[in-house]
Parts: sequence; structure tokens; C-alpha cells
Amino acid sequence: MRKFFQPYANFFALPDVARTLVMTWFARLPVGMTAIAMLLFLRDTLGDFQRAGGIVGVYFISMAISAPVQGRIIDRQGPKGVLLFTGIAQPLFVLSLFVAASYDASYAVLMACAIAGGLLPPPITVLTRTLWRHRFTEDSDRRMAFSVDAVFMELCFTVGPSVVALMVALFNPRVAYLLTVGGMFASVWIFLRSPALKYWKQEPPADRHLFGPLTELRLVALFGLTFGLTFCFGLMEVGYPAYARALDLPAFGGVLLTINSVGSALGGAVYGGLHLRMAVERQFTGMLLLMALTLGAHGLVGGQWPFSAAAFLAGAAIAPAIAAQSLLVSRLAPALYATEAFTWSSTFIVCGLGAGMAAGGAIAENIGVKAPFLIGSGVALAMAGCAWFLHPPHEPPTA
Repeated sequence: MRKFFQPYANFFALPDVARTLVMTWFARLPVGMTAIAMLLFLRDTLGDFQRAGGIVGVYFISMAISAPVQGRIIDRQGPKGVLLFTGIAQPLFVLSLFVAASYDASYAVLMACAIAGGLLPPPITVLTRTLWRHRFTEDSDRRMAFSVDAVFMELCFTVGPSVVALMVALFNPRVAYLLTVGGMFASVWIFLRSPALKYWKQEPPADRHLFGPLTELRLVALFGLTFGLTFCFGLMEVGYPAYARALDLPAFGGVLLTINSVGSALGGAVYGGLHLRMAVERQFTGMLLLMALTLGAHGLVGGQWPFSAAAFLAGAAIAPAIAAQSLLVSRLAPALYATEAFTWSSTFIVCGLGAGMAAGGAIAENIGVKAPFLIGSGVALAMAGCAWFLHPPHEPPTA
């Protein structure tokens, strides 16, 4: 056991690593709060989930569209200007949505506020991932960094909704929403106070291709696989509440999502501490296969405890898969487009999640509550087959 934890002790002992992880976690916590806080507030204000969900969906689609533009600006001019502008603009637009909804503004006005807020998200998550590329040069160090970072992101998506739920229980959705907006205002200040940008390496001016990192075909293939992977995540996000509703236990859906997140965090921690000689492309393929198997297992079990176990096992593949994917992005992206590559990755992640959630709702309603998991298993298996060809021939395995 001591041998397993020693790499983590060594990693956290490196200069600025622990402080960077803690401070960037607090800076990213609003990311885990926004969707649920916005949805519950708009549901309370508008009176139905359909219109509330439509506004939240548009908000996240806008984020996906704007991310590559931000990445290109950061690669050319550095991150501080983008951080300062978006750190002020986005919370103001999200606050304007609160004011507009409170004063019964039209649905079109609410949509416009959501789009404006979604187009201007502070790129804290993308910059944090790019930072690890700048901070470390060896694949083994980067794998550890991306694994720990994936665990911290899972904690954001576990703690964030819990904070929102607590505020709703103690007060109301309006208070939860305003707390989220306050977190948005504080997030950029916290990030700038962290040591993260100390390790930023700005590339010198150079001729750039119009399509940026999309000229790297293996990177484009990886983005396609990322879409398929996160499509499966979206199916799970809808599948668990749908299954809980079928059991007439609506609150159990949240429990299953939490169990899934805990499994992901533990899976990421184990993955980061392993000394794998297998090339990271094969590791990514293995995580996709594990995802296919564990999603398929949902179709073979029933009841609260067996389904909880399946949710935990499915979660165990999530953080390792995201960590391996981030490591591949950092390796395949040309230095000139390092940040833009991660923003494109973020775009495919958000689009995959959104598509999976949209498809999952229709699948659960029209086919059955276990169908999202079985279809997700098939998608993950297909992605694993495609990922097998991502590994270049004759490339030596990663130590």
C-alpha cells in the first residue's frame, strides 16, 4: 500500500503542485454548480422543466462553440486578457438572466442572456489542463497530473451539486443561483492568485494554419472518439434518473449519480498511481472496453444494490479515460496550438454530453429505462474498436 501511495506523495511534494490543485479546484467549483442551479431556478421561475432545460442546453451549446475561439486567442496573446474579460462579463450575463427571469421577461430575452453568458466562460478548466502540459514534459508525470486533475474535476461535479442542493433545502433555488454567480465572480481571482500561470510558456509569433490543431489527423480522430465517449456519459446522466423513476424512487437517481462519481474518483486515483508500460493509446482503448462492459452490465441486473454496484464500476472507467484522453491531446497537439487543442477537446466533450443526454431521454421514454445503458455499451465498444487504430505502428510503449 505504501508503494502505491508513494508516487502521489512525491507528486504532491513537487513545487506548487498541491497549491495549484487546491486553488484551481475552488476556481472550477462553479462549473459543477451552474447547470443544476440554473435548471432549478428556471424551473421554479418558469414552471416547467422543458423550457428551463432548453435555456440550460443553449447555455452549454454556446460554451462549446466559443471554446476554440478563446483557445486561439490565448495561444496568440496569452491567457490573462481573456481571463479578466470573461471573468467579469460571464457572471454579469448570468446575473442578467436571473434579473430577467425574476421580472417575467420573454423567453427570447432569457435565451439571449443564456447565450451571452455561455459564449464568455472563463477558460479555467482548459488552462488548467494546458498548464500540466507546460509544467511536465515526461508522459509518466503528465499521466499522474491528468489523473489527479480528473479526480479533482469529479469532486467538482460531486461537491458542486451538493452545495446547490443544500442551499435549495435551507433556502430556495434563487439563493442557490446567486451563490453560483458569486462563485463565478470569485473564480478568476482565485485562479490568478494560484501558481498556475507561473508555468505558462507562450509560443513566439509564427504563421498559423486556419484550421489550427485540426490539421493533425490523429488529433481529429481522438476528438471523434471523445465525442463518442462523452455521448455515453450523457446516456448515463439521463439513464440513472430514468431507472430511479421506474422504481418509483426519484431521489435514488441522485444517489446513483453520486455513486458513479465516487467510482470515477477512485478509478482515477488508482489509474494515476499505476506504473503502466502499455502505450497510452492502448490504455485509452482499455478504458473504452471497460466502459462497454460495465455499461452492458446494467442490462443484466436490477434492484437498488446491484444497480448501485454497476454504477460504481461504470464510474471507475470515467476519470482514467478522461486522463488518458487529456494525455493524448497534450502529446498530439502541436505546441503552437496547445491551448486551442484543449478547447476543441472541451467542445467535443460538451457536445457529446449534450447529445447523449438528449438521446438518452428519448431512448428511455420510447424503448426502456435500461436501453440507454445497453446502447451506450454498444457505442463504447465501437469507439474501442476505432481507438485500436489510433496507436501508430512501431511506436515504442510508454514507460
